[in-house]
Amino acid sequence: MTGTAVDLIWLAPALALLGFVLNGTLAFARPSAKTAVSMIGAGVLLGAFAVSVAVFRSFAALHADAPVVLRYWSWIPVGALQVDVALQVDQLSTVMLLIVTGVGSLIHLFSIGYMKEDPGYARYFAYLNLFVFFMLVLVLGANFPVMFVGWEGVGLCSYLLIGFWFTEKVNADAGRKAFIMNRIGDCGFLVAMLMIFWSTGSLDFIAVFARAPTALVAGGSAITWITLLLFLGCTGKSAQIPLYTWLPDAMQGPTPVSALIHAATMVTAGVYLVARCNLLFAMAPVSSAVVAGIGALTALFAATIALKQWDIKRVLAYSTISQLGYMFVGVGTGAIAAGIFHLATHAFFKALLFLGSGSVIYAMHHAYHATHSHDDAQDMRNMGGLRRYLPWTWALMWIATLAIAGVPPFSGFFSKDEILTAAFARGEANPIWFVFWGLGLAAALLTAFYMTRLMLYTFHGPNRTGEKEQPHLREAPWIMTGPLVVLGGLSAIGGLLNIPKLYGGNPWLHHWLEPVTQAAAAGGTLPPTHLSTGVEWLLVGIAVAVALIGIVGAWRLLNVEVLVSARVAPPERGFARVLRNKWYVDEIYDAVIVRPLVWLSREVLWKRVDQQVIDSGAVNGAARGVRALGWANRWLQTGQVGTYVALFVVGVLVILWRAIG
Repeated sequence: MTGTAVDLIWLAPALALLGFVLNGTLAFARPSAKTAVSMIGAGVLLGAFAVSVAVFRSFAALHADAPVVLRYWSWIPVGALQVDVALQVDQLSTVMLLIVTGVGSLIHLFSIGYMKEDPGYARYFAYLNLFVFFMLVLVLGANFPVMFVGWEGVGLCSYLLIGFWFTEKVNADAGRKAFIMNRIGDCGFLVAMLMIFWSTGSLDFIAVFARAPTALVAGGSAITWITLLLFLGCTGKSAQIPLYTWLPDAMQGPTPVSALIHAATMVTAGVYLVARCNLLFAMAPVSSAVVAGIGALTALFAATIALKQWDIKRVLAYSTISQLGYMFVGVGTGAIAAGIFHLATHAFFKALLFLGSGSVIYAMHHAYHATHSHDDAQDMRNMGGLRRYLPWTWALMWIATLAIAGVPPFSGFFSKDEILTAAFARGEANPIWFVFWGLGLAAALLTAFYMTRLMLYTFHGPNRTGEKEQPHLREAPWIMTGPLVVLGGLSAIGGLLNIPKLYGGNPWLHHWLEPVTQAAAAGGTLPPTHLSTGVEWLLVGIAVAVALIGIVGAWRLLNVEVLVSARVAPPERGFARVLRNKWYVDEIYDAVIVRPLVWLSREVLWKRVDQQVIDSGAVNGAARGVRALGWANRWLQTGQVGTYVALFVVGVLVILWRAIG
C-alpha cells in the first residue's frame, strides 16, 4: 500500500462490476425501471473515471519508476506456480485506465438516448458494465493469468453484445463467429503462457521481465515462439490477418457497442499485450518484424475493402482493422509510445465516428419508422444531404474524418506520422521496414479517400432518404450529441499528448511511458534509430500530401449528384464487386476450412468413427459378444447332474492326457 489514492485502484473495476450486478438484477426484477438503470449504468462508469483520474494524479506524484503492485489474495498456490489476484499500477496501465473509463463513460451516456426504446435496456447496460469490468481487469492485471481472465471476459461480453438482438439469426451468428474466432487466437495465448512459465518460472509481469534476459536467448527459438503465439492471440482480439473477419460482422450489435469494442475496449487489447510484453518482443527480432509486417499488410488490405462498402458502420469497421494495423506497425517497430499514442487518438476519433454514425442511424430509423418504410437506415445510398438536418453531427464527424485521415493539426496526424516515421527510420538497418512504411503510406491514402467518401455520401449532395422522410430527420437529443462534442474536442486537440520535438513540442506521452519501454531499449535486439531533421520534415510532407491527395481525390472522383438509393442501385461489377464482397475471404475460409471440417466431422468422425467403429464395433460389439457368450453358456448350464459329471470326467481325462504327454 502507498497511502495514496493509488490504493483505491480496485474501486474502478469494482464499480463496473457493481453496475453489472445491479442492472442485471433490475433486468429480471424491474426491466421497466429505465431511470434507475440509466443512473446506475452511466453513474458507475463516471465514478470509475473519477477514481482513474485520482489514481493517475497520485501515481504521477509518486514519481515512481517501478510499478506499484497491489496483491489482494492468493489465487493459484501450486508449488513453484504462485499466482495472486493482484493489480498493477504503472505508466502504461494508467493510460489505458483513463481511456477505458473516460471514453467508456461517454459511450454509456450516448447509450441512454440511443437504446431508451429497447425492451432489453437493463440487460444491455448490465452487459456494457460487465464489458468495462473485464477490460479493466485485463489492463490492470499484474500477471498473465489475471490478464487472461479479463482477456476471456471481454470475449464473452463481445459475444453477448454483438448478438444482443439474438432473436434474429444473423445477429446470433455474428456473436458466435466473434466468439469462435477469438478462441482460435486465445489458444496461442495459453500456450505462450505455459512456455513463459516453463522458461522463467513465473507468470508475474515483474518477475518474467526481470528473468527473461537471462532465462531466454535473444533471437532464439523459445522467445520467438513465445512472442509469435502471443501475437496469434492479438490477431484474434485485435482483428488482424488472418483472424479479422469477425469484426465487420460485429456491426450487427447496437452502434454504441461497436463504439465500445472499436474505440475503448476489446480490439485494443492485442496492442496493449504487445506493449506490455515489449521486452519479450524486443528480444525476438523475427517476431517484431512479423508484428509490424502483419500490421502494415492488414492496414492496407482492410482499407481496400472499405472503399466499396455501403453500410456506414462496416466502413468504420474496416477502418478500425486498418488503424489497428498502424498500431501494430508502431509496437512491432519498437516505437511503443507511438503505438499507444495512436491507440489513444484512435479511441477519440473512432468513438466519435461510431457514435456519429449512431446519431445518423438514429435519425434515419425515426424517419423511416414515421413513414412505415423498410429501407436500410445504415446504407449510405439512402442518405445524402444530411448536413442540413444534422449540422452538429456533420461538423463533428468532419473533425474525426480529418483526424483519421492524418490532416494537421488534428490528433491522428501526430500519432500516425510518428508511426510511419519510426518505420522508415528502422528501414535503414533492415530494408524490409521500408516496405512496411510504403504499405502504411498507401493505407493512409486510401483512408483519406474512403472516409471522405463516407462523409460525401452521408452528408453532402442531394438527400436520398425520401421526400416523406425528410420532415422527420432531426438531430439526436443532447444526451447523445453531448458526448460527440467532447470527443470532437479530444479528436481536435488530442495530439497535444505527444507533440514531437520536431514541431517544438513536448512528447509528454513518450516521456511518461519511458519506465515501461526503457527495459526493451536496453535488453532488446532492435538497434536505435535516428533520422536527420531534413528527412523527418520530408516524411511529414509526404504524409500530409498523401492525406490531402486522398481527400481531394474523393471530392473530384466521386459524383454524389448521380448516386441513387439502395433500392434502385445497380450491382457492382468487375473489381468493385471483388471489393464489395471483401475479396471473398469469408467464402475462401468457408471453402477451405469450414466445409472440409464439417465434412470430416460428419462423414468421417461421426458416420465412420462414431457410428461404425465406436457404436457398432465397440459398444454394440461388446453387447453382441456378451449375448453370444450367454447363448453358448446356456447349453452348458443344463441343471442335470449327469451332464455335469460327464463333463467333469472329460475334463479330468484331458488334464491327465496333457500331463502324461
